[in-house]
Amino acid sequence: MGGEARWVGGEARPPGGGGLRLARDGKGPEGGGRRPGPAPGPPPRGFLWLRRQLRLWRRRPRGGSKMAAAVAGALSLLWGWLWSERFWLPQNVSWADLEGPGDGYGYPRARHILSVFPVAAGIFSVRLLFERFIAKPCALHVGIQDNDPYLAQPNAILEKVFISITKYPDEKRLEGLSKQLDWDVRKIQCWFRHRRNQDKPPTLTKFCESMWRFTFYLCIFCYGIKFLWSSPWFWDIRQCWHSYPYQPLTSGLYYYYIMELAFYWSLMFSQFIDIKRKDFLIMFVHHLATIGLITFSYINNMVRVGTLIMCLHDASDFLLEAAKLANYAKYQRLCDTLFVIFSAVFVVTRLGIYPFWILNTTFFESWEIIGPYPSWWLFNGLLLILQFLHVFWSYLIVRIAFKALIRGKVTYPGRIRPRLCTLHSFLTSFLFSMPGGSWTVSSLACV
Repeated sequence: MGGEARWVGGEARPPGGGGLRLARDGKGPEGGGRRPGPAPGPPPRGFLWLRRQLRLWRRRPRGGSKMAAAVAGALSLLWGWLWSERFWLPQNVSWADLEGPGDGYGYPRARHILSVFPVAAGIFSVRLLFERFIAKPCALHVGIQDNDPYLAQPNAILEKVFISITKYPDEKRLEGLSKQLDWDVRKIQCWFRHRRNQDKPPTLTKFCESMWRFTFYLCIFCYGIKFLWSSPWFWDIRQCWHSYPYQPLTSGLYYYYIMELAFYWSLMFSQFIDIKRKDFLIMFVHHLATIGLITFSYINNMVRVGTLIMCLHDASDFLLEAAKLANYAKYQRLCDTLFVIFSAVFVVTRLGIYPFWILNTTFFESWEIIGPYPSWWLFNGLLLILQFLHVFWSYLIVRIAFKALIRGKVTYPGRIRPRLCTLHSFLTSFLFSMPGGSWTVSSLACV
């Protein structure tokens, strides 16, 4: 049986299962099959390894694709929730209702925000040119020198203490360093003072940065006043909510929003390449919150009340930058006068107009006209948090302004000085009696 041909289906087959087939099979050489030849040798070892790896790859568990599908599904749910009509829009309003052309630039859309980034890059480029060719000559003209800071004498031991332990060593540490280095205590104190000054930004750099901010704040405030003067909601604030959210953009409103948002994005970028200051984290959070509020109000089409809020805040910002310019130029009386004016404008706008005009319409008049919905609650919550910050900042600013008045650096009738001193003492004792008042007053000493 082993050496005889097998009969399968009336045909003879070679023994052993047959490597060769008959011509009538249609699978031999005559039928188009493989031509006879020498038997192939064993495959290369590399080929065997590759074939084994391919086989293992095909048999691998398919958990990776399941995980990717799960992540994609979670992201899809998150994206759907993020742009949920129930969150962003009032009842019976959908995104499709806001796809219409409307008038002017149509309705605000989230994709409009993408145009902010090239504008922010352009603003930053303009800032560099402004500081180099306009602000710097002005600084040199008022007597600010373009001098490098005095470099402290290199010393590895003092440098290690300065970086790792403290920048303000106490007497005990000074005496220990004096014995270790065989230096006089006075010399070590001078070294730490020079080392601290070495890290401070030069006055010329601060002057140029403040002059750029002063110029932008003043220009955008003037533009905002010009734009709002011809806007109906400036004279009747209830117009912010009439026909909401079917309020199409105009070219002036669009440019106002995009320029404000692009400016704060440029400040966000420049913080990481400018000289680091003590308030880096505070200003980073401030810029982030401002960008979030402006973006949120634009996507939610609360741009009418948003323009009022932006213009209200710009009203005092350029005065603060002007006071800083006077301080850098050593015009102390002008600096104090501008700061007192800034303090008055800040308090009036942030503690008077903002709560009694802006918050009144966003909380009560909008509730009456359009009613609350989820993003309405979030928007008003952010505005309320901003008001708490206004109260805290107003306290800090008024205290500094009182100090300027009491020092006598601002001109006022002489009979007012005793009353100011009495009022200052009363406020100080009152704040110390408040919970956390000692922390608040002690923090002011560092301002």
